[in-house]
Amino acid sequence: MVPAPMEGVTVVTSGDSEPRIGRRWLNRLVVAAFLAALALACVSTGVRETGENALLRELEHREVRNALVPFALNDQMAAWVHEAVGATERDKRLDRLIEAVTETSMLGVEYKAGRTGSAVEVFETRTANCLAFTQMFVGMARELDLAAYFVEVSHVENFEREGDLIVISDHVAVGFGPRHAMRLIDFGLREDERGFRVTPISDLTATALYYSNRGAEALRANRLDEAVAWLEDAVRIDPELASAWANLGVAQRRSGRTVQAERSYRQALVVDPGLSSALVNLAVLLRLNGRTEEADDLLLMADARRNRNPFTYIALGDLSLRYGRLDEAERFYSRARRLGPDEAAPAAALGEVLLRRGERKAAEKLLRRAQRLEPDGDRRIDRLVRLLAAS
Repeated sequence: MVPAPMEGVTVVTSGDSEPRIGRRWLNRLVVAAFLAALALACVSTGVRETGENALLRELEHREVRNALVPFALNDQMAAWVHEAVGATERDKRLDRLIEAVTETSMLGVEYKAGRTGSAVEVFETRTANCLAFTQMFVGMARELDLAAYFVEVSHVENFEREGDLIVISDHVAVGFGPRHAMRLIDFGLREDERGFRVTPISDLTATALYYSNRGAEALRANRLDEAVAWLEDAVRIDPELASAWANLGVAQRRSGRTVQAERSYRQALVVDPGLSSALVNLAVLLRLNGRTEEADDLLLMADARRNRNPFTYIALGDLSLRYGRLDEAERFYSRARRLGPDEAAPAAALGEVLLRRGERKAAEKLLRRAQRLEPDGDRRIDRLVRLLAAS
C-alpha cells in the first residue's frame, strides 16, 4: 500500500507497461506513485561502488575522454544520507528521502534551469535541473538499499532555437519497482497537462544523456569546442542516443565542420527516423549547400510527422515566407504558437506575416506579446521592431 501523498505530491494509478501520466506546473518535486507493492532490491554501499566502478571502466573502454559517473556520491554525501534517512524503516525510506532532499530545513534542493550538475555538484549548490536532481536522487536511493533506476520521459524534450538550428535537452526521472507498476519521481517544471510515456533506461544511457545535456549547454554558451567534446563522448557512450547525434551535428555545423555535421544528422535519423530536430537541421544545412529539393522534402517530412516541436513549424513557416506563401506561413506559425505558447519566437514570426498583409495593429499586439515573453529581446523580435518602424 502506497502512503498518502505529501504536500506537493501527486498519486496516479496505472496498469500500463509504459504508464501515461498527467503533468502540471510545480516549483518543486512531483511524485507520481503507481499503486503497487514497491519492489526493493539490495544495493548496499559496496554493491553501489562496484556498479559505479564497473560503469567507469566501461566508459574508459569506450574511449570517453572525460570519463565520470554523474550519479556517484562522495563520502560526505553518503554519510549525510545515512544520518538523514538511514534509521527510517525500510518501507518508509523512499518518502523520507524525498522529504530530506526537498525540505528547506534539510538539503532543500531547488529547481533551477541551466547547467546539468553531477550528484556532487547538486549536493554542494542545492540547485538542480531535472536530470541533475535525478542523478543525485538515484545515487542516494541506492546508498539506502533502494532499487532506483533511471526513466526517460518520452515526448517531453526541451526544444530551443539557436539561430536557424534546433537544440534538444531530454527529460529524465527516477523510477522504482517493476515496469508494469512503477513509482515515478519527477523533479522540475511542466508546461501543460498532456500525457506522456515513461521507459526505464540503463545507467549507461542516463550517463550519455548527462553528457549530451552538458554539450547542449556549452553549445548555447557558444563554447563550440567544449560542446563537440561533450557530445562526441555522449555518442561514444550510447551510439543509439539520437538526440545526442542531432546536437553533435549542431555543434559541428556551428564550428564549420559541415561534412561531419551532415553525417551526424543522418546518423540521428538512422537511430530515430522521426526526430524532427534532425530533419529540420539537416534541411537547413542542405539548403545552405544548394540542395534545395532534398531540403524541402525533409521539411515536408517533419511536418507530416505532426511532431510537437514548435520550432519545426517555425522553420516550415520561414520556408513558406521566403517564397511568399503567406497563408501557408501563417498556418505554420500559428501551429508553433499553439505548441509553444510561452515562446516569443512564434508570436514575433506571426506578427511579421500579419504586417506583410497590412494588419499593423495585430502585428503590434503580437510584438508586445513576444516582448513580454522575452524581455531581453531576440533576433525575431528585433526584426519585427525594424519592420514596424520602416512601415
